[in-house]
Amino acid sequence: MTTSSRFYRGLEIHPLVYPRHARQTGFGHNYDEGFDASVRISEPDTTTDSPRSRVFRVPGERPFQSAGDARRASTVYAEQLIDGSGSAQTIWDQQ
Repeated sequence: MTTSSRFYRGLEIHPLVYPRHARQTGFGHNYDEGFDASVRISEPDTTTDSPRSRVFRVPGERPFQSAGDARRASTVYAEQLIDGSGSAQTIWDQQ
């Protein structure tokens, strides 16, 4: 599952939310086991001919109880990554 994107400090944030466990063939999604989240941070298409983009997994040992919680956590995590990247290290260099 993916949700809409938003801009933060000139970068585009795309929350990525998905069920904790993959769907088995022939069965519906199992949302009872919670959700995991990642976030894609990218440059807008208008800044360069080939905009950069990276995906970061939101850290955590336990799944999020709802898709909304996971989406909010991925947005907050992206903002922390963007704010925390100093002048010597950017989000494009982080591991």
